[in-house]
Amino acid sequence: MENIKPLLRSKFPRIDGDLLEYIEGILETSFEDFFTSDDVYDAIGPFVHEAVDGATDGDVKDLCNQILSIIGPEFENAQNGKITRILDAPIHIGSMRIEGDLLKASENSMWKLQRESVDSKKLERANARIQKKEERKSDMDKPKPTAPVSNGIGMATASQVLSKKDNKAEQRGTNNSKDIRVENFDIAFGDKVLLTGAELTLAYGRRYGFVGRNGLGKTTLLRLLSSKQLQIPSHITVLHVEQEVVGDETPAIQSVLECDTVREGLIAEEKKITQEINNGNTDASLNARLASVYQEMQAIESDKAPARASVILAGLGFPAPAQLKPTREFSGGWRMRLALARALFARPDLLLLDEPTNMLDMKAIIWLEDYLQTWPSTILVVSHDRQFLETVATDIIYLHSQRLDSYRGNYSHFIKAKTEKAKNQHREWEAQQQLREHVQEFIDKFRYNAKRASLVQSKIKFLEKLPVLQPVEKETEVVLRFQDAEPLNPPAVQLDEMSFGYTKDKILLKNVNLTASNESRICIVGENGAGKTTLLKILVGDLEATSGFRHLNRSIRLGYFSQHFVDNLDLNSTPVDAMKMKVPGKTVEEYRRLLGSFGISGDKALQKVVSLSGGQKCRVALAVMAATRPNFLMLDEPTNHLDIETIEALGKAIDKFSGGLILVSHDERLIRMVCKELWLCADGVVRSIEGGFDEYRKLVEDELKAQ
Repeated sequence: MENIKPLLRSKFPRIDGDLLEYIEGILETSFEDFFTSDDVYDAIGPFVHEAVDGATDGDVKDLCNQILSIIGPEFENAQNGKITRILDAPIHIGSMRIEGDLLKASENSMWKLQRESVDSKKLERANARIQKKEERKSDMDKPKPTAPVSNGIGMATASQVLSKKDNKAEQRGTNNSKDIRVENFDIAFGDKVLLTGAELTLAYGRRYGFVGRNGLGKTTLLRLLSSKQLQIPSHITVLHVEQEVVGDETPAIQSVLECDTVREGLIAEEKKITQEINNGNTDASLNARLASVYQEMQAIESDKAPARASVILAGLGFPAPAQLKPTREFSGGWRMRLALARALFARPDLLLLDEPTNMLDMKAIIWLEDYLQTWPSTILVVSHDRQFLETVATDIIYLHSQRLDSYRGNYSHFIKAKTEKAKNQHREWEAQQQLREHVQEFIDKFRYNAKRASLVQSKIKFLEKLPVLQPVEKETEVVLRFQDAEPLNPPAVQLDEMSFGYTKDKILLKNVNLTASNESRICIVGENGAGKTTLLKILVGDLEATSGFRHLNRSIRLGYFSQHFVDNLDLNSTPVDAMKMKVPGKTVEEYRRLLGSFGISGDKALQKVVSLSGGQKCRVALAVMAATRPNFLMLDEPTNHLDIETIEALGKAIDKFSGGLILVSHDERLIRMVCKELWLCADGVVRSIEGGFDEYRKLVEDELKAQ
């Protein structure tokens, strides 16, 4: 076996050290199961493909043939009984009785031992403990009787342990606390366990940022909370901003006001009573009830509601004329803004937000950050926007390893605390491992010494009682890679006196002059509706300019990622199928390698797209785009649905990309990482901002203050 590691190193010099040890461990523990090179390939082939860039199927199979030639003779020796077996425990030969213990040597072992009789009671107790552990593990793996929740693409199930005290308080109606505590609950999505034995505590008035890798179950948990399949006190109102407002003839501001059902009910009752009185009804009770209705409306400040709704809508980008438009006239993105406005107006006890900044421009994001800092009740928000979490969150809930960890402070405090916690856990684990080894050495040394039998037994009991610490699980770093790009002579892209309008009467962009080279790192910013996406479509060629000229370098290969790229994926196909459609003629292994460079590895590459999370779908779309080997990238809001770690990885991948870039984004972290130029699209004009992102943010903040 000692020849295998050098072989792997010589074949693939850049292979990761940890993965090398893992592969070597597989070969050492399973070599007796390998009869052909295909058996070896099935065992280690996927790991080698994932770890080594450019490893072809032929290379890996050739490696497997060489490995089989090394371990084959060892396997034959094992079958013929020629391998010397190591004894299970150290033997003190001087204390052994020659007549009873030291027997005739044989071909297969140095000594054959007549073992001492085993304490049957101890053996029974040990077996019982092992059986209980296996039963507990088996119970955890079994699907639990839970309530299914439809989430549009499948079924999520949840179960929880309810305390008798909480149940009694709920039944009696004596629980008036608005704090939320969900204890010992499990969540599964189909056969995949998302959370097990988890605990969620939300203190009233705190703002919780909910973070974790894509696909771990953040959105599923929010849906289970909003549907109350995870039981929380019935008196707590919950609102989950997930679906866009239905388009009809209702004006936008009225759609927001209708969220306050109490106010709407009082207004309807006031109209009904007033009409009856005007029709001649002289019942004295009507006047009394009308006076009571007026008092209740005054108590809830009903007269101030329209102004409050208007302020919220204006902050989210709806000017006064737009607030009176029917909801059917708004696009899906603007209807999602309406849904957010309704939630902010309703002020539930628990507000659940899932990526609220996806639909917002920088101006609306800054307004929302300021607005939520004075939010009176509890917020649980899933967000990939690091700056948003820095500003809004008072606590961070971290989903990983099928559990939830809570941290005080914003995202920066969370990163520091998580890092320090991992270091402390690792130190504790190392210290315990050293202690265990030291105690075990003593036990092994004096196991057969009758004078120290009692001391050995006490050491054994000490080890049994010692809590089992697990080594710190290191999250695999997200790495995204664009392939090397062919160089371009400048200019790569150019617009001369370009104007565009969807109608002749309404010009959206006018007299735009822009130039981008192979080394450009440009970000286009501006309010929603200002024409950023339209400008990108003109550059790509999806739209034709009304006037002016567009020039592209003849050698340019554009990589265009649109906001709706993810929506255009066939949900019933696999990521490999999506690759085949875009870049035909390659092998499955090549497609999987390309997907693996964007984090879609292993079984995920063969799952249906419908079963992937929003962030994983986005990675598939980026991988499909990158497979065309572009030398100039045009990315329109690529961070939507990506987790923070993947956004960081995307920024690093763009930095290493040797071609040009034009980016439309509102993610401050990504813009600061990759962009050297900032173009502001506003009032039909596109101009460069000399001060970069800091200058742009200051302009937006000054504009908000002036409102």
